[in-house]
Amino acid sequence: MQNQQLYDFAPASADDLIRLATAAVSEGQARLEEVLETLPTPIYVTDADGWVIYFNRACIDFAGRTPISGEDRWCVTWRLYNEQGFPLPHDQCPMATAIRENRAIRGVVAIAERPDGTRVMFTPCPSPVYDSAGRLIGAVNLLIDVTDERQSAALKTQARRCRRLAQTVSDSRTVATLLGMAAEYEDKARTLQPRQPA
Repeated sequence: MQNQQLYDFAPASADDLIRLATAAVSEGQARLEEVLETLPTPIYVTDADGWVIYFNRACIDFAGRTPISGEDRWCVTWRLYNEQGFPLPHDQCPMATAIRENRAIRGVVAIAERPDGTRVMFTPCPSPVYDSAGRLIGAVNLLIDVTDERQSAALKTQARRCRRLAQTVSDSRTVATLLGMAAEYEDKARTLQPRQPA
């Protein structure tokens, strides 16, 4: 009954989704598919050795490829990079760390490259899963796309730089150009921000 109550709410946070996925893992493959396939958030599950054993449709859309259960290890993405853009081998990714160190990983940003060359910045939320005896049986990972959020922040930073520079210049044409650039950066940043519900 307690697990059923867990499914009777609308997940509001990454931690809610992780709890939902973890409970589904302990109930078996059928329940896992039933619960996670309907979620729009990319979620995948590995066994205790890091082999991908389940992924939802959102993972395919996110990764730009269909992962292969039992062949893909640690991650569903094609290629990974750290936040600075350096290659991040799958066996050193946050999911691998979570399993090896037997702990949840939070606060990391990575970049996934799809086979078509497009990239997406994301925050992974890998969390170990245990059986009733407390033994590690695998892990669940939730992938949160932060591309627009990061790009919006970078554009706002550029706009502030342009406005500060405009205050140090005396040429009116240069000031107008810098203020125009700042306005363009701010407009682009607004288009990337998530819309607030009315």
